[in-house]
Amino acid sequence: MDCIFCKIASGEIPSGKVYENEYVVAFNDINPQAPVHIIVIPKTHALTCADDVTYANSVYVAKIFEAIPEIAKAAGLKNGYRVITNCGDDACQTVRHLHFHILGGKQLPDRMS
Repeated sequence: MDCIFCKIASGEIPSGKVYENEYVVAFNDINPQAPVHIIVIPKTHALTCADDVTYANSVYVAKIFEAIPEIAKAAGLKNGYRVITNCGDDACQTVRHLHFHILGGKQLPDRMS
């Protein structure tokens, strides 16, 4: 499989890693949309997007959401942050490996249009 996020998770590609545990890797986005823009991925390429989440594999999402508060705190996000996932072409998902964006570091717009 030729997945850039798998290569980042394995250390094959440098990433600006900001967090890692047994299940999750987080790194700075190369095209940030906010002062803090961190991508959080499961180390395993078990899902391509939220459409693939089932009872049997939801542990990957749980491990990501267990890590997000730690990542946000380490990034200095004291006044809040946004967590987003894109699923499919209409959402502009560019990497088909389940991932979540943590955005913060300033007052974010209340609309996404």
